[in-house]
Amino acid sequence: MFTKVPKVKLNNGLEMPMIGLGTYARKAEPGQYRQAVEWGIELGYRHIDTASCYKNEQEVGEAIGNKIKEGLIKREDLFVTNKIWNDHHAESEVVPALKNSLKEMKLDYLDLYLIHWPVSINAKGEDTAVDYIETWKGMEEAVNLGLVKSIGVSNFNEEQLERILKHANIKPVVNQFEVNPTMTQHKLVDFCKEMNVTPVAYTPLGLISEARPEFIGKDVIKTDPKLWAIAEKYSKTRAQIALRYLTQRGIPVLPKSFTKSRIAENLNIFDFELSKEEMNIVESFNLNHRCVPGRAFEKYTYFPF
Repeated sequence: MFTKVPKVKLNNGLEMPMIGLGTYARKAEPGQYRQAVEWGIELGYRHIDTASCYKNEQEVGEAIGNKIKEGLIKREDLFVTNKIWNDHHAESEVVPALKNSLKEMKLDYLDLYLIHWPVSINAKGEDTAVDYIETWKGMEEAVNLGLVKSIGVSNFNEEQLERILKHANIKPVVNQFEVNPTMTQHKLVDFCKEMNVTPVAYTPLGLISEARPEFIGKDVIKTDPKLWAIAEKYSKTRAQIALRYLTQRGIPVLPKSFTKSRIAENLNIFDFELSKEEMNIVESFNLNHRCVPGRAFEKYTYFPF
């Protein structure tokens, strides 16, 4: 069953689907990424999100290529996002890094390229303190060369995003960061919207996800009867309620799964609407708890949290 997904208009006039297929995994079997993306495209996903550090560009690209060859989609039907890793932040390294990603994915262009983190490292993982403003110049060059249609950032805080906006010739269209019912991020979300930068949610389920360990001392989230009651009312899962909560806040989401039924389930969130009271109940699960704290970069220059 094919699901049509609504889109959000970016500040450059281009459109991005409100839901995308996330492809990160700590561990994956060979072919797992390719299969997930193929299922996703068959089910109706038109936004595919990856990153060079996920080490899955080849399989993601193969899946896209396979579906184009089958005639199911055309390249222009898809919105493909990729991200530059922290070890290529020098201005001169941005375009070569992007070209390498395109080569891995066998694509001519990306729809969106993001600075994955504001921090920079060398091959040994040491802090190199490259200013992300320098990185942004390289991102702008990639747009001018026609290698990517839109550029943005990920894991940037308000101050860092504002600084980019002040220096940019081409404005970032999105800021991708962790947002979910257990990390609601109202301040950053509101700031992004005020700046006309679309906030995009990764890890959109937070601690509601069965894959996430409970937050110490807060082990009630997965068993809370209020969340179950909302899910039962709409004949949905708790994950679908979490995703619907975010999209009703105007935040595009990037859920990830390698199970076909869940990939389909995550897409099926546009046939109901939560009431204001129900939105408030989902809000009540906020713990300001990061599932992705970026602790490896905690002492580095430009660490955002």
